Amino acid sequence: MTDRYSRQIRFRPIGQGGQDQLAERRVVIIGLGALGTAGAEQLVRAGVGHVTLVDRDYVEWSNLQRQQLYTEQDAEERLPKVIAAQRRLRQVNATVTIQPVVMDVTAETIEALIAGMDLIIDGTDNFSIRLLINDAAARQGIPWIYGACVASYGMTYTVLPKETPCLHCLLNHLPKQQDTCDTRGIISPAVQLVASHQVTEALKLLTGAKPVLRQTLLSFDLWTNQQSQIDVTSLKQTTCPSCGDAAVYPYLNGTPLQFVTLCGRDTVQVRGEGKRDLVRLENEMVARGIKSQRNPYLLMFETEQNRIVAFADGRILIHGEPDVEQAKQVYETYFTKAFTKK
Repeated sequence: MTDRYSRQIRFRPIGQGGQDQLAERRVVIIGLGALGTAGAEQLVRAGVGHVTLVDRDYVEWSNLQRQQLYTEQDAEERLPKVIAAQRRLRQVNATVTIQPVVMDVTAETIEALIAGMDLIIDGTDNFSIRLLINDAAARQGIPWIYGACVASYGMTYTVLPKETPCLHCLLNHLPKQQDTCDTRGIISPAVQLVASHQVTEALKLLTGAKPVLRQTLLSFDLWTNQQSQIDVTSLKQTTCPSCGDAAVYPYLNGTPLQFVTLCGRDTVQVRGEGKRDLVRLENEMVARGIKSQRNPYLLMFETEQNRIVAFADGRILIHGEPDVEQAKQVYETYFTKAFTKK
């Protein structure tokens, strides 16, 4: 145990002082898909003292190609991603405190999640949540590191509140997110490269090495051997509603949708009205002749058209139904009477 970090300490820009700093730092990773799992493992191996993992989803077979913390057993058990990730990361480094949070990140939940953190790592797959992160980080003065990848393409950028342009400032200069891993696929080296850039920036921030932060918007395409870095300093806007002189943090003030289509997944997420009693739900399903599978975090059952997953935090995923109106009918059919609160 005494030489666990010896090679990192021998790296002079970190040294023993930097290693001691890492042990005191608190990082939250929002999204435990490909980027989130890669970044989480690197940070835990590096000895960051406290890592909070936040994700709303569970492990599926299609995750295993690139989401490195998960196993076939996790997919079979349909474990929530953060629970499976915590279990693996505890085996990697038992000295790190790892806090799993099975939760949908919304305007109502995000500020409590990031309070007291030294850094936020973006492992999400959509701009709606990233803009929530951006506003919440700006309001609380917490740096965060944006990351995105699809196919063989990746992009990352470090946001320092009050110092750099925020994500809102850059919206007109980022590619429109029309493609997803479901529509164009992805290769794992693209994931690993984005995560490595994110974690490198994280190590700089967490050890007080701000002067050597990259300070550019980095993008690359591994398949076509292209890379670019753009200096975006001039894009910081004093009138930006998220980070400007009179910021109003617009993405924290919106009313969340109750039914949300998940991009590229033929799935609608239903945000519930509070925590749910899964045992009681299972009993209701049995009474209705519906066979289901339950673990401590979710309950799943299948119909002729859909696979439906109910989470303990109140969310429901209706797989196989991309249309919101049809998803509402499915919800009313199976949950209006059966799905009750604790």
